[in-house]
Amino acid sequence: MAAVTVAVSAACASSNGGESEASCEYRVEYDKRMYSDVSHAEFKIGKKLGPAVFPPCDDSSDDGGGRASPDWTVAYAIEGVDPSIAIAVDDAPDDVLFVAVDSESDLPSEIKKLIKGS
Repeated sequence: MAAVTVAVSAACASSNGGESEASCEYRVEYDKRMYSDVSHAEFKIGKKLGPAVFPPCDDSSDDGGGRASPDWTVAYAIEGVDPSIAIAVDDAPDDVLFVAVDSESDLPSEIKKLIKGS
């Protein structure tokens, strides 16, 4: 497997008259865990894990009800990292690395060593 270099972080936002109404972080849900994107990492993609979903943004107006449908994708393991910590997905721009959301701590050491310059 080839190494993947990541340098993408995405978010969407809508505004009205200079005020931000809502924003949508670039996240994916897999195995009942939410993951956020991390940029500037180098990693190798491991085995296919199964289905994952990009949750819809609450601020989408495409469906007339203010909430878009979720988009399904496939989750993959990261070599040397437990999937409960980080995954990759095949529909992410530039093969973004997704790290499990944990609001009480910094990035796990397994992820820090994958990020350039850390």
